[in-house]
Amino acid sequence: MPQRLALVLLLLGALLGPSVKAGAQAPPPAAAPGREHLLMDFGWRFAYGHPFDPAQDFGFGLGYFSYLAKTGNGDGAAAPGFDDRGWRRLDLPHDWAAEQPFSPDGSPEGGFSHGFKTVGRSFPKSSVGWYRKTFAVPATDLGRHLALEFDGVFRNSQVWINGHYLGTEPSGYYSFHYDITDYLNYGGPNVVAVRVDATLQEGWFYEGAGIYRHTWLTKTALVHVAPNGTFVSTEPAGPAGAGARVTARATIANDGRSAQTVEVVQEVQDAAGRAVATGPAQALRLAPYQTQVVRTALPLALAHRWGLTDPYLYKLVTRVRQGGAEVDAYPTAFGVRTLRFDPNQGFFLNDAHVELKGTNNHQDHAGVGTALPDALQEFRIRTLKSFGINAYRCSHNPPAPELLDACDQLGMLVIDEAREMGSSELFRHDARRLVERDRNHPSVILWSIGNEEWAVEGNITGARLAASAQAAVKAQDSTRAVTAAVSGGWGQGISTVTEVMGYNYISQGSTDAQHAKFPLQSGVGTEEGSTYATRGVYLPDSTQLYRVAYDRKGNGNGSTLEQGWQHYAARPYLAGMFIWTGFDYRGEATPNRWPANVSYFGMLDLCGFPKDDAYYLRAWWGAQPSLHLLPHWTWPGHEGQPFDVWAYANCEEVELFLNSKSLGRKPVPANSHVAWAVPYAPGTLRAVGYRAGRAVLTDEVRTAGPAAALRLSADQPALLANREDVAVVSVRVEDAKHLLMPTANADVTFALSGPGRIIGVGNGDETSLEADKFLGRDETVPLENLRELALPGPAAPPEVTAATYDDAAWAPAFGKAPVANTAYAYRGSFTLPAAGPGPAATAELLFRNLGEQQSVYVNGQLLGQQLAANGSRGYTFPLDAKLLRPGRNSVVIIARPFIRQHNWDNLNTNPGAVSLRTPAPAWHRRAFNGLAQVLVQATGAPGPLVLTATAPGLRPARLALPVHPAAPRPAVE
Repeated sequence: MPQRLALVLLLLGALLGPSVKAGAQAPPPAAAPGREHLLMDFGWRFAYGHPFDPAQDFGFGLGYFSYLAKTGNGDGAAAPGFDDRGWRRLDLPHDWAAEQPFSPDGSPEGGFSHGFKTVGRSFPKSSVGWYRKTFAVPATDLGRHLALEFDGVFRNSQVWINGHYLGTEPSGYYSFHYDITDYLNYGGPNVVAVRVDATLQEGWFYEGAGIYRHTWLTKTALVHVAPNGTFVSTEPAGPAGAGARVTARATIANDGRSAQTVEVVQEVQDAAGRAVATGPAQALRLAPYQTQVVRTALPLALAHRWGLTDPYLYKLVTRVRQGGAEVDAYPTAFGVRTLRFDPNQGFFLNDAHVELKGTNNHQDHAGVGTALPDALQEFRIRTLKSFGINAYRCSHNPPAPELLDACDQLGMLVIDEAREMGSSELFRHDARRLVERDRNHPSVILWSIGNEEWAVEGNITGARLAASAQAAVKAQDSTRAVTAAVSGGWGQGISTVTEVMGYNYISQGSTDAQHAKFPLQSGVGTEEGSTYATRGVYLPDSTQLYRVAYDRKGNGNGSTLEQGWQHYAARPYLAGMFIWTGFDYRGEATPNRWPANVSYFGMLDLCGFPKDDAYYLRAWWGAQPSLHLLPHWTWPGHEGQPFDVWAYANCEEVELFLNSKSLGRKPVPANSHVAWAVPYAPGTLRAVGYRAGRAVLTDEVRTAGPAAALRLSADQPALLANREDVAVVSVRVEDAKHLLMPTANADVTFALSGPGRIIGVGNGDETSLEADKFLGRDETVPLENLRELALPGPAAPPEVTAATYDDAAWAPAFGKAPVANTAYAYRGSFTLPAAGPGPAATAELLFRNLGEQQSVYVNGQLLGQQLAANGSRGYTFPLDAKLLRPGRNSVVIIARPFIRQHNWDNLNTNPGAVSLRTPAPAWHRRAFNGLAQVLVQATGAPGPLVLTATAPGLRPARLALPVHPAAPRPAVE
């Protein structure tokens, strides 16, 4: 290419900027509209790929030029023109592992990682998933900055836009984004493709698979606040600390090709949206692709503190103005509060001593796996708080942003944890991403740099890594302390350098000895308890893999729940304790093996139904009077057998009655329980709690009769028609007097009518192998055995298109270059199951153009005549069930084929496929010990939503939930 022509093209490219669809005019360089943060969860296509077989991975990586060789050469399913019409339609978040069946080969020894789901190295056909979404970008967006943002993809995700490779994110837990400004078709369609490979796990617990968190499209001016670019810190000010000094930092980025001058103004708004403090305008001159940090001091004369019972949130709005117009307004929620860990007195929030009463939690839930809607995140935090829990450790990975939002809004303290400890550039990069994303959440009180790093936690290497990792975190945020959870080697290695020592299990060593050796180091119990319990099980049974629900020595790893809390409650230098765990989770079904696939550690089961241990917490961690009896009192066939009856209470004394006869009054030891041995007799077991000799509380368990009816109840009275809201519906099996039948295991079938859908079911049984989801089946049947015949004229004789025509003498299709201006007949077939597609199934021919014009026949019937080529879209023909037959079906295309103009032309020779879609079977789930759960999601329209539950021999239940009109979040359709 001559140098002058190259220079002209270079200058022209710089002037024109990103690509514009043919016919679309580039807008003038006027002031861009403000920031748009658009949800990108709706309308995706999904299909399974393959980790190593290109034939099962849509031919990905077989192109002459791969996506790594030349820009814009994404091939296979990464190519923008790829035909994904046969793929399944779905909305995000999505966890495909939750849809898989169980297999004894699904996990390594111990039932770790995928929790016996058929995902991982032994199951290549279900370990890679492809996602594609087509979306429009208006021509008026030319001149703005656009970015794709992913809150989390498990795992090893590769992303393309319009065939252009954007990058790879190996971790399944960190949020990431890509600048797509220059790759877009403005005024036309755009295609994002994501390949997700969950073959290898990161943790040793269930982690899910897929785009399991939200996805966003963010549009801004070229000069804007950088992603996660604000940092708000506060400290007391004024008389008695009534006011506060707010320090607001904002990173301003110029993602344009020329220098820009802007001014930045930051203001604080109260919870009602009123401006309560405004900083001065600050002028900036930014070179191309430069960033600068703006720092503003904003005094608040009277500051409303964020706290556990009053989680008050302010909002910082960072405004960027250019030429007198506001081009960006970036909101940041924050809280005004102080944090302090004292090595001798524990933890202080707003200068008030707070005992950390926490739980560890993984991020999966029954029915949906790791793909939790926001409303389900809120449900889980509300449920934990209802038992007196005030702190949440994210074990062992960065959480979904919406989890932290729920903690901010509901008043829950958080330990935010990195996935893995290290000091290489990769780990420093991950630590920076974690802190930058989460540092404005008032709920976050500690950064955790690692968990039980057994290979290094007791040696000098661990000390070096921890010291460097801690320093990397502190470089991003000096307002919070750093911890690491250490399970052994106390007094050496990692435990010698962390600001706050994280003790995992007092059975590992002496906290007193560590405190004496490091008197200036604060400490907190990052893990304790690890008790085994199955909800509603009280008698051991060697034939079952259930664990009795009593908190006894030997029914867990190390200390009991009571022993753990008694240890921490007695030591002021310890800030508190985090129980392993709040909720059950898939995987790590210690100490059991297959078919157990869920942990036994939770205070709550996988659905969030409380086990009895949760009531111990409510008694000693909650602020309200509490009394709870266990076990249930329905034991037919066990008459006269003594049962251990426990009461968890924060009363001074508890008296127990059986059928109105007193069995004695006992004092309640601090942080413990009271117990009686009671021979079983049907009737009523009643406990009365006393304070100062006065009865203040009662609890009772009554003998239930045979199961007679179902009852449904929801965690909220109505849903919002915003396409995202979720109701958590509890299913109870009751006797004729409305008592819970605590041993009922009826198989319950669900039906839903109205503007909603069921997204998952569960029952809390750690050994259940039942499906969490009931989905329709999407199958693609290829068109095979394609043969061709050159025709003497533009039309084919009628017999050529007949279903029974014998084409054995025809040549294989596309074996030779076609003759120009010649029509060809192409015959092929597709094979349906012996029983046919089924009466409820739908079938479509997904036809792809073979020429400039074509006519299409199936089993001799004309579907389309003289159809013009329509780019890469092709034609979709519904196939009537009466037209189809079991076994072989014929397809005939009469076309004048495309002619190669250049030897590098890649002409389509694939006529498409037949798509079969079978509707989902009825949703159902067996109740476990009288309970089950259904997750119901609103789908976007207001109106009555009715859930019905039926089971053989039981009175059915009906639950009506109104769905109120509500504006959905701005979204990309």
